[in-house]
Amino acid sequence: MNEIQEAERFTQELDGLLAGSKSAEGLGPELAKDLEFAGRMHASDLSARSAVRRNLKARLLDSLKKQPARSWLPSVFSPRLATVGACLALMVVASGVVLRWLDSRQGPMLYMLMGSVNSVGGGSYSVPNRVDLMKSGAARGHVMSAPQDGGRDYNKNLGGSLSYLKEKMEFEKALDLKWKKAGSVQPSELPSPPPADREGYSHMQENEFQKASDQPLSTFSIDVDAASYANSRRFLNAGRLPPPDAVRIEEFVNYFGYDYPEPQGEHPFSIITDAASCPWNPEHQLVRIAIKGKTIPKAELPPSNFVFLIDSSGSMQDENKLPLVQKALRLLVQELRPKDRVAIVTYAGSAGLVLDSTSGGEKADILAAIDRLQAGGSTAGAQGIQLAYQVAAANLLKKGNNRVILATDGDFNVGVTSDGELVRLIEKEREKGVFLTVLGVGEGNYQDAKMQQLADKGNGNYAYLDDILEAQKVLVSQLAGTLYAVAKDMKIQVEFNPARVQAYRLIGYEKRALKAQDFNDDKKDAGELGAGHTVTALYELVPPGLHEGLPDVDELKYQKTALSPAAADRELLTVKVRYKDPDGTKSKLLARPLADGHRPWADAPQDLRFAAAAAGFGMLLRGSAFSGDLTYDKVSKMAQSSVGKDPGGTRGEFIRLVEKARLLHTQPSR
Repeated sequence: MNEIQEAERFTQELDGLLAGSKSAEGLGPELAKDLEFAGRMHASDLSARSAVRRNLKARLLDSLKKQPARSWLPSVFSPRLATVGACLALMVVASGVVLRWLDSRQGPMLYMLMGSVNSVGGGSYSVPNRVDLMKSGAARGHVMSAPQDGGRDYNKNLGGSLSYLKEKMEFEKALDLKWKKAGSVQPSELPSPPPADREGYSHMQENEFQKASDQPLSTFSIDVDAASYANSRRFLNAGRLPPPDAVRIEEFVNYFGYDYPEPQGEHPFSIITDAASCPWNPEHQLVRIAIKGKTIPKAELPPSNFVFLIDSSGSMQDENKLPLVQKALRLLVQELRPKDRVAIVTYAGSAGLVLDSTSGGEKADILAAIDRLQAGGSTAGAQGIQLAYQVAAANLLKKGNNRVILATDGDFNVGVTSDGELVRLIEKEREKGVFLTVLGVGEGNYQDAKMQQLADKGNGNYAYLDDILEAQKVLVSQLAGTLYAVAKDMKIQVEFNPARVQAYRLIGYEKRALKAQDFNDDKKDAGELGAGHTVTALYELVPPGLHEGLPDVDELKYQKTALSPAAADRELLTVKVRYKDPDGTKSKLLARPLADGHRPWADAPQDLRFAAAAAGFGMLLRGSAFSGDLTYDKVSKMAQSSVGKDPGGTRGEFIRLVEKARLLHTQPSR
């Protein structure tokens, strides 16, 4: 613990140096007053501290326009120089010790730079430095929560990685160079600061057009997730465009409910197919393939065995993380019946059982356990997953709904942490007959790619909760669709008629693509369909005779169409669907052809028009190469003309988000 004690002594020395106004006199009386106040602020007061730092930055920039850099420095003969020099020397020594400790530990990080000085002993304090104050844009704090487990376990938060520290040091070095050369610094002259968040999104290569004569089959797994839309809404409401890889177009389309017919007969879903002229390229056709799961009244839903798996690590302290999860789960608990059961597992530095499996009729006990949860420690996610599945298996309902509900920001940093290891763990556990629902929360260190993979491989679904209204939608209004499956391993394969379709492009579903042979392989995992859920997929088709922008390969010598002249004349494509019952192991097959037609866009069904607007919005946010003549204004008009009944207000909100994106997109870059 020598390194930690040395770091603590360094912190105390620096806190002492800036604790009183006298030590900051060289910065001017107004700035000294603010520095004194900011130095005393506790890290938990994030919003207030941020406001103070913005105030400091504005004052400092104004002061710098009037003063040369040397006015910051004390006189050569000032007695204070010895104190400042000693502190700087101690800072260099302690920083070196901390960096060596970080390199050796490669685990939870201790963030110890001038811009974010944390007290290792009991609370956390942040002292602003000139780098943080002078950044163009909002000042950002990087604060570590109080240590857990007697001071041995340090929580990693925003910018807590070694790579971030190195970037920050380069940033300060570049700023110091400008400081010495110019004597004063203007905001436009500042070097670009290092990124302040560690959100994780996996890159997607957009689907391209395929020639029907060369690749007549398109195969993919269904996707009922909607996390991407809610997460992108979070960015837009915060005044930022979402990262392109955060936008999954199929999740934009499937965020909204559609008025599809209920299934008739033995299968637990209906299939809907239709086509119309493509709104962003009128020479093409837009085909809709949709599925509607059987609606089951709440009273008829099977009994449930739920395990709430809750990330209670230090990174979950923010109001939009663990506190939001607690509010969301309280909503879900109110929907439970006495025949349902709930257990609660949490994980931080290690995993633990907070509440053994309890009847849904004992709501007071369940709610009390939820209210007792507190955030702190590192994130041993794999241990929590293993324990949650063990608890679910111990209380398995053979004729019921067994599900782990994981709520996290996805920032696993202790034990099994790699995506591959976590996926293999989930794949092994799902064989016990337990499904997985993932609820993502938070920002800054949000790990979207990891959570999408876990839900995909866990026979489950994935939602992002950006506020309590989304929690109400996911866990109350759409409870059956979110938590009760009517079919699993559902795959779709579309065969295109080369006589009617020259080329096609599946819009979205890049992460759900399957090989043609996977369709008949019952060992191949695919998505689940919830009760009452709708799934929509859109294809853009190029008719014969158009050649611009299409893949160019030599004509095949030996291939001939097996279609009869009559079928070749009228059929556009055939849709095939494979699925398993929730407790089944052998798949069932349905097939549905779609006849060719020439329906103009103005005559397209209302739900098809709104789905196209949602897809178009996603294409614009991703910067799609296939968006044709789409603009935000055109997407907005498409949506306004097809809002229809909107009881939850989600379609009206969509139109407002499109307008926000338009305004953000037209702003000049800074």
